[in-house]
Amino acid sequence: MTQTISSVRNETLSKKNNLILIVSLAILLLSGSVIFGWIVLAMAAVAFVSSISVEVLFAKVRKKKLDVTIFVTPLIFTLLLPSTLPLWMVAVGAIFGTFFAKSLFGGSGKNIFNPSIVGALFLLISFPAQMITGWIDPKSGDIVGGATPLNLFNRGLPFNHEIMDFFMGNVPGSVGETFRLGILVLGVLLLLLKVADWRIPLSYIATVFVLMGIGNLVDPDTFGDPLLSLIVGGLLFGAFFVATDPVTAPLTSWGRVIYGFGLGFITVVIRVFGAFQEGVIFAIIIMNAIAPLIDNMTLKDKLNEVEEVTE
Repeated sequence: MTQTISSVRNETLSKKNNLILIVSLAILLLSGSVIFGWIVLAMAAVAFVSSISVEVLFAKVRKKKLDVTIFVTPLIFTLLLPSTLPLWMVAVGAIFGTFFAKSLFGGSGKNIFNPSIVGALFLLISFPAQMITGWIDPKSGDIVGGATPLNLFNRGLPFNHEIMDFFMGNVPGSVGETFRLGILVLGVLLLLLKVADWRIPLSYIATVFVLMGIGNLVDPDTFGDPLLSLIVGGLLFGAFFVATDPVTAPLTSWGRVIYGFGLGFITVVIRVFGAFQEGVIFAIIIMNAIAPLIDNMTLKDKLNEVEEVTE
């Protein structure tokens, strides 16, 4: 009887957390539509139909019920994309990510990789021109190509945006990364409500800041300002809304700190030395793969810590 009550409580808490996450993501989606226009809602609709169609098909085949988590994947996926991406590419990416990273693993809760990230990475590799150069400057309405603040920052070049532009969404970027004030407010809310574990975003952001700071002291021409490195690109969105996915992250407290450090290290390496301007997507997919190894290292004699990880 006790186990049954505990199971019901955990299920109720999980559903509540997912609903809070979905509402938060929906707010960012709406802010993205205000910044970039109605096309964002069209992208979201295509992503929803494509992703959920795959989910429904596999649920019928396996005779399993669907839950509210089916809305999380298309929401995050849409927020990872540039607003100029053709709708058919949105559909292809959503189907690919949901099918190969979620459904084939058995559905929600059984996937190793974040399906939204897999879908976005597939598009980035398959259609790099559309994913890298399809940026619109909300301030001017012009397509700026690859000359985003992150690209200019990585190359040590100045950009014509004030700090407040970054926080209010008046800079080029993906649908979900531009309104950084909203990301911070909603992200902190997720942490306070224990929807997300604070250890991952804190260790992730802190690692980027420290590594960029050390690099900036040693070689300022290669490593930019550590504070600016936190607000350019998709770091904040990735840290609060993607990396904190409990299914693909390690289970223990220390495991999640190690996970965050790995995310920060890989992000900095790719941003500074890699061919792609943003390292967040690559960092998350790589650390998703390493998460089981981290669990093997940290779960020894600490199985009780799994129940306390959100405390």
